[in-house]
Amino acid sequence: MASSIIKDAKVLMVGAGGIGCELLKTLALSGFSEIHIIDMDTIEVSNLNRQFLFRQSHVGQSKAKVARDAVLKFRPKINITSYHANVKDPDFNVDFFKQFNVVLNGLDNLDARRHVNRLCLAADVPLVESGTTGFLGQVTVHVKGRTECYECQPKPAPKTYPVCTITSTPSKFVHCIVWAKELLFSKLFGDKNQDNDLNVRSSDAASSSKNIEDIFEHSKDEDIGQYGKKIFDHVFGYNIELALSNEETWKNRNRPKPIYSKDVLSDELDKQNGDLDNDNACGDGFSVSAMSSLGMKNPQDIWSLKENSRVFLEALRLFFTKREKDIGNLSFDKDDQLAVEFVTAAANIRAASFGIPLHSLFEAKGIAGNIVHAVATTNAVIAGLIVIEAIKVLKNDIKSYRMTYCLEHPARNTLLMPVEPFEPNKSCYVCSESPVLLEINTNRSKLKDVVEKIIKAKLGMSLPLVMNASNLLYEAGDIEDDMVAIYNANLEKVLAELPSPVTGGTMLTVEDFQQELKCNINIKHREEFDEEKEPDGMVLSGWTQPVAAAENEDKSVSNGANTSDAPITEVEKSENDDDVGIISPVKKRKLPDDSDKSNTADDERHHKKLQVIDDEDDLVMLDGNLDGFKKRRVS
Repeated sequence: MASSIIKDAKVLMVGAGGIGCELLKTLALSGFSEIHIIDMDTIEVSNLNRQFLFRQSHVGQSKAKVARDAVLKFRPKINITSYHANVKDPDFNVDFFKQFNVVLNGLDNLDARRHVNRLCLAADVPLVESGTTGFLGQVTVHVKGRTECYECQPKPAPKTYPVCTITSTPSKFVHCIVWAKELLFSKLFGDKNQDNDLNVRSSDAASSSKNIEDIFEHSKDEDIGQYGKKIFDHVFGYNIELALSNEETWKNRNRPKPIYSKDVLSDELDKQNGDLDNDNACGDGFSVSAMSSLGMKNPQDIWSLKENSRVFLEALRLFFTKREKDIGNLSFDKDDQLAVEFVTAAANIRAASFGIPLHSLFEAKGIAGNIVHAVATTNAVIAGLIVIEAIKVLKNDIKSYRMTYCLEHPARNTLLMPVEPFEPNKSCYVCSESPVLLEINTNRSKLKDVVEKIIKAKLGMSLPLVMNASNLLYEAGDIEDDMVAIYNANLEKVLAELPSPVTGGTMLTVEDFQQELKCNINIKHREEFDEEKEPDGMVLSGWTQPVAAAENEDKSVSNGANTSDAPITEVEKSENDDDVGIISPVKKRKLPDDSDKSNTADDERHHKKLQVIDDEDDLVMLDGNLDGFKKRRVS
């Protein structure tokens, strides 16, 4: 009976990475014969240490397709369909999901997880969710109406740092990394019009009210070597001197030291730039490397201040000579070698200025990319647990469902912690359709602010439709040109001045037809907001907002775009177990049982929930402790 259920099941896998490779192999060897895989990524060299279905020759190819071909070599008689695509593409709609008996997630980001969760709810297909980080991991089961959905409970939020700390008083290397990545790299190679705190005036322009130019602008006739020197001296020298002029700031802090290129490189600066015209070792595109150009090979070496300065100037030169077409559109990518070299060098020079220990490129890349290195065996354990829960789901054995957590250290002589699933959260706006409350100044905020910062960023809708009663205010997606103009005009209007005014007491209805999700937003007018604590000028409640880690004393940032006044979001790489955050407890809710539906009183819900989020490249946080869990073996 069980074997026929497995053989006849049609399974959708989302993700063919660390967990996905193990999962596909385990499904194939467990008797599953109809498997579909979606993954938008291509294979990278860094994947090869744990994604065992891939080889060096596969680098650059589709993960989903190569994984399929690899498994068919030892299980040629099963049907595997691969899609090299984004699961959020319109082709993967509710009807597509309805054809499957169970969906298995092996994703590495919250946005895609939320999207799949909503499609599974709309299609009424069970979802088995998973994630790993180092030695930690979890598998959870989500069945519509029977267990909580993926979004019923808060997920840990990234650590955040106020801009004033990043730009003025860094005390940790991660502060220097954030500065180099989010401010300097973005200003030089990203959107030229963005506002940031790098001070665009030069020392000459500062003394002349008539000549105020952007120091970061590179004119076509300006020598790239001189431009690099100008940027170096401005951000590491002049800006530091400017900061030192505020004596009050440094009363109880160590004073930073301005660093100028001539002091570090002396007269070899011009020689360096002249000797490096031959870039045969540099490659093209993402393979361009300042280290190769300078003959530096070991990424685990800690460079001296002089070496960091040379890498900084050479990386900048290579961006403008080898990748000029990318400038203006770049954002930091941990897999972009030249970007990592530039950020490492810039962060180290700034660290030297503020008396902070320097780090190797290997360490800096881990911090800048929020990398917690994956463990192949953890992925294998989690993949096995996914298949176990998938079989229970296919057998409709709801009493045996378990949310299982893989621990790094034994707790009561066990490394696996099975927990009974929880019932749906009645206040979840996703699966219970409870309204949310938005406090906002309706006389100042635009509809665009609500759509971008609330509906898309926080509520996670991809193609929203916004209505006030029966009046359509905005719609995303494939619509006629004349309507596009109307909606774009509405986006720029203040809420109270829309054709159908949105004021205090208004209830907006928001729908996403791609996700088949509907949500009501109650509007509460509020005049003032704390610019530091509430930088977006609006507060959303009634949604499963990310929870900040207990050790994080910095202020939380919203999911909206950063501004120059808002904290910058960055995850600091944990170096010991004490850095793993403890989240405030939530009550345990028993899974609904048809034989006893009355046993759900609030006074019986006292246990804490263990929550681990995200796969491979994201930090993990634990919610609660282990003492309250009812432990059962997974059979």
